[in-house]
Amino acid sequence: MGTFGKRLKEARKIRGFSQERLGIEAGIEPATASARMSQYEKGVHQPGESIVKQIAAVLNLPVPYFYCEDDETAHLLQCFHLLKGKERKDVVDLVERLALGG
Repeated sequence: MGTFGKRLKEARKIRGFSQERLGIEAGIEPATASARMSQYEKGVHQPGESIVKQIAAVLNLPVPYFYCEDDETAHLLQCFHLLKGKERKDVVDLVERLALGG
């Protein structure tokens, strides 16, 4: 299982979706939804960009989350995705100050 499959499976389970339900809500044909999601999780097939965007929207996650190899970065992306407007700017400002030591 690759990074995408690992992140997909974790996010799906945390949100309580079956493979079939997630696939259907992401716009995959109901007859093949479960099988396709299983193949994506196992790394047998890689979904196209439009399906990844649809899966991300259903799970309320940013697309880059699925490709983060380290858990901390994935978690930061997940949290940042939930913020709006000024909160996002505040986080960016804080990270810049921390990263630049000032």
